[in-house]
Parts: sequence; C-alpha cells; structure tokens
Amino acid sequence: MNNTLFVTAGDIAEELGISKPFAYKLVRQMNEELEAKGFLTIAGRVSRKYYEEKFYGITKAAYKDEKRGTWFVSFHYNDWTGKNCRKVKRGFKTRREAVDWEQHFLMKEGSDLDMTFSEFVAAYTRDMQPKLKHNTWLTKEHIVRTKLLPYFKDKKMRDIKPKDIIQWQNKQISYRDEKGKPYAPTYLKTLQSELSALFNHAVRFYELKSNPVTKAGPLGKGRAEEMLFWTKEEYLKFAEAVKEKPYSYYAFQILYWCGLRLGELLALTPQDIDFENKVIRITKSYQRLQGEDIITDPKTPKSKRVISMPDFLCEELQDYISRLYGVLPTDRIFHMTKSFLHHEMSRGSSLAGIKRIRVHDLRHSHVSLLISMGFSAVSIGNRVGHESVDITYRYAHMFPTEQSQMAMKLNEEFREGTVK
Repeated sequence: MNNTLFVTAGDIAEELGISKPFAYKLVRQMNEELEAKGFLTIAGRVSRKYYEEKFYGITKAAYKDEKRGTWFVSFHYNDWTGKNCRKVKRGFKTRREAVDWEQHFLMKEGSDLDMTFSEFVAAYTRDMQPKLKHNTWLTKEHIVRTKLLPYFKDKKMRDIKPKDIIQWQNKQISYRDEKGKPYAPTYLKTLQSELSALFNHAVRFYELKSNPVTKAGPLGKGRAEEMLFWTKEEYLKFAEAVKEKPYSYYAFQILYWCGLRLGELLALTPQDIDFENKVIRITKSYQRLQGEDIITDPKTPKSKRVISMPDFLCEELQDYISRLYGVLPTDRIFHMTKSFLHHEMSRGSSLAGIKRIRVHDLRHSHVSLLISMGFSAVSIGNRVGHESVDITYRYAHMFPTEQSQMAMKLNEEFREGTVK
C-alpha cells in the first residue's frame, strides 16, 4: 500500500504521543465510521486524509521522505492575486512539525498582505473606481499618485507599521512650497483620510490584520479654524464694484443670495430656472476634469433641492438670460472658470476696499445672513442642501439669539419648579 494514502497505528502513536494500543483503538473507531459511510477500510491503518480531518481539522497532508527519514509538505494555495500557487517545504523531523508549519504559512498568507503598496493600489483601483463618481475618483487618484505612492510604493502592505506612517506624517507637516507656505491643516487631514481609506479596504477585504494609520494618530484638522464670510454691507459694496461686468456680476448674485455651490452654479441651464414660480431647481453639478466638461449628480442626495429666489434676483436673471444669443433650454448659462471667478473676487474686493474671501465663502456668507435674519437651522439646511445638524455644528457661534432664548427658557423652568 502507498504509505502516503494510509497512516498506521504506529504512525499515530508517534505523532500524537500516545500508546500503540490506544492508537489501534483510534484506528478501529475511525475505520468503523468510514465503513458506516460505505467506504472500504484496511485493518491496522486508516485513510490519512480522514485522520487529518478528524484530528487536525484540515485536509492538508504531510509526507514522509523515505530516503532522508524526514517529513515534508506540498500543497496549493491562492495568493493575493487569486493565482493558484504550489508550496513545498522539506526537512521536518516529525509529521506534526510539518503540518504545524503548513498551518502557520497559510494563516500568515491569509492574515497579512504579501503585495507591495503599489500593487495593492492597483487592486484598490479595480475595486473602487467603478463605484465612485468620476470627479471623486480623480481627486482620490491624484492624492494617491502624488502623495502616497512616492513614499510607500515599494513597501509590502504587511510590513508598513505605525512608525512608517508617523514618518510620512512628519514629512507632510514639514513640507513648504516655493513661497514657504505649509500644507493647510484641512489638506493634511484629507491626505491622511485617503491613506487610511486604503488600509481600511485592505483590512475589510484583503485580510490585513490592522490599519497602521489608525494607530499612528491623527494628522491635520477636519475644518479650518476660521470661517470667512462677508456681511450684507460688505457684499453690496463688492457687487457694486463688479457690476460693470454682467457676466460675473450675475454669477456672484446667485452665489450670495441663493447659497449655491460653484459646481451647481456652473451647471445651471434656462430650464432649471422657473421664473413663474420664482425658483431654481438644483439637479446637477459641473466640473472641468482632464480637459472635459463633466456633469454629475450634486454633491449629496440632500443637495437636490428647489430654491426660492427673491423678486429682484428673478428679474435680474430674466434680463441676463434674455441677453444670451441663441441659448437653448438645456445650454449652460455660465461658462466661466473657477480661476476667472477667483480673479474677479480679488479685483472686486480691492475696488470695494473689503477683505478678500474665497468663492466658496459666499455660501458661508449666505448662511450667516439667514442666521442673522432669524431662520432656523432646519430651514437653512433645506435651502443650501445641508443637514440641519451640520448647520448647527458649523455655524453654532452664529446663533447667539437662540442660545439666549434657551437660557431664558431654562431659567423659567427652574423658577417654576422651585416656586411653591
């Protein structure tokens, strides 16, 4: 009989460290179980495969090298790419050592990634790119290509430790551009978030043991410390300064008085504006990506909304669109670039003698105006496409009247409870 197909009572006694009589008893029990299932058996020995499944919970096998008097393992496994590979390891003194080594190897392959960081990025791309919006993926890909791959590309995923992450963090913190400016805290936070997302994916779907980014600690800040905005008086000075250029003036009017995101503004078409009901319907967003005009869904599901316009803005937009020659209902009505609007912001701010803010800060300015007018966080959130909890969190310092009212109400409750 082939010694690799069956195991004898003597082999079992040696391997398990038990007496031969007890080993014979185990062989009889296993053979009886096999006979009950309809299999053929041989007295004094039992199927090696059945024995391994019974005592090791595995279907792997170790083999005796009769010439050398040692044991070896030979088995197949799938590597991280899904490729079927064969592994042979020789020179074990006992069968138990051989099986233990095989189990340890397979556990290591299953729990740690053997691929390099750059190889995992390729796998991550295959997994995630089809699931993300085109503009979201391009932003992610740029950060991975320019900020992560240059540092980690040749390191194996399983060998990247928290200390490596800390060294990378310090490199980002020490960065200075040609003008001596460091990365903004919010940008540092974005870089770390992208790196952590890669390792989280490896933990969830590729059996990496843990995320070293989490253990390394935070980098940067989620929000800028200072939120810039214009008061109504400042905006009116600015609007007067840029009024001689209708193209940019009307864009700024919508951004300030309606609180649109820039991408939402640039995606607007005549059919999105209902002059009869004086509303703007936000259903899409625009971006210029890799030389192409890309129209996507708005930033979040909440961003799809209907915004009521004040009468004066409705009249201005009617006048503006009527002066666009040959415009169709589905044509975009604003074709300026982000850099053009930034330039106009700088020009108008200088002419008006007011502080310079970003284009996106006009959205903050709109929210601050609505807060000063006494509108609730829920109403404001619905108008600008934010959850009310986000409005409350980000603009809490702008709700002084509500805080005072809360304190007064609590004071009244206290007095009612103590007065007999």
